[in-house]
Amino acid sequence: MLIKILTKLAYLKKYHFKLDIIRKYYQPIQPTISKIDGEIIYQEIQPTKKIENMIYCFWNLKTKKKLKKNYLYRVVSDGCIDIFFDNNNPTENYIMGFCKKYTEFQIGKDFNYIGIRFLPSAFPLIFGINAKLLSNNSQELKFILPEFSNWISTEFKTKKTFEEITKLLNEKLIIEFNQQKKEIDTRFLKSLELIFQNNGFLDTENDLNIGLSSRQLRRIFDYYIGTSVKSFSNVVRFQHILNSKPSKESLKNSKLYFDVGFYDQAHFINNFKAFYGVTPSEAFS
Repeated sequence: MLIKILTKLAYLKKYHFKLDIIRKYYQPIQPTISKIDGEIIYQEIQPTKKIENMIYCFWNLKTKKKLKKNYLYRVVSDGCIDIFFDNNNPTENYIMGFCKKYTEFQIGKDFNYIGIRFLPSAFPLIFGINAKLLSNNSQELKFILPEFSNWISTEFKTKKTFEEITKLLNEKLIIEFNQQKKEIDTRFLKSLELIFQNNGFLDTENDLNIGLSSRQLRRIFDYYIGTSVKSFSNVVRFQHILNSKPSKESLKNSKLYFDVGFYDQAHFINNFKAFYGVTPSEAFS
C-alpha cells in the first residue's frame, strides 16, 4: 500500500513538473475593469504551489455598493476555462469554456463573483471532461460537474471572504488533482510549448512537427483546449499583444502586429476587436 502511495506521489510530482511550461510561457490577461469603474473591485489571488501549473488564479469581481444601472462585463478571449459563482448566492455556479471571441454579460447592479481560471488543458486533465463540450458558451456547472457544483453550493452557503474561499478552493482542487489518472501526451505539451515560444505566430500545418498527424493534433486540441490548433494559436497571439502592454502611440510606431503575422493595420484591428470587443486604440488609450 505504501509503495502504491509513493509511486502515485512520484508520478504526480513528475507530471506536475511537465505542465510548468504552460505557466512559464502563458499569462492570460483579463483587462476588463477600467480605472473609471471606481465602484467595482477586481482582484486575483495566486493558487498554492501544489496546483500552480494547473490554476492560473482565483479571481473576484464585486461591487463596493449597489450600482445605479446594470453592469456590462466583458470577458476577452484568453484560452482558459473558468468555474465561477456569485458569493451572494453560491447555488448560482457556472462554467465557461474556450471562447473564439469576446463575450459580454449583463451581471446586474450588485454582485460578488468568485472564479477559478484553469490554465489551458488543466480542466479536462483534472476532471476528465472533453473541453470541446464547453466551448463558446457559459452553462450551469451542475450539468457538467454536479458533485463540484453541489460542493460549492453547500460549502459557501455561509458567507465567507474571498481569502477564506480561496483557501478552501485550493484544498478542494488539490484533492481533485490527486485523484486524476489520465496522463497527457508529451507531444501535445511540446506543441503547446512551440505555440507559446512563437507567441502564437506559426504555420500550424508545418511548424508543429511533433510526431502527431493533423487529425490526431486536431482531436487532442479539441479535447484539452476546446478548439483547433489554429484558433488557440490566434488567442495566444492576441494575449501576447496584451502582455506587451503597448500604448496607442507605441503600437502605431513599433508595428508590433507585423512581428506576429498581421499583414496590415486593418487586419490587426479587425482581429483584435473580435477578441477584445473594442479597437486597439480604445483598449490602450
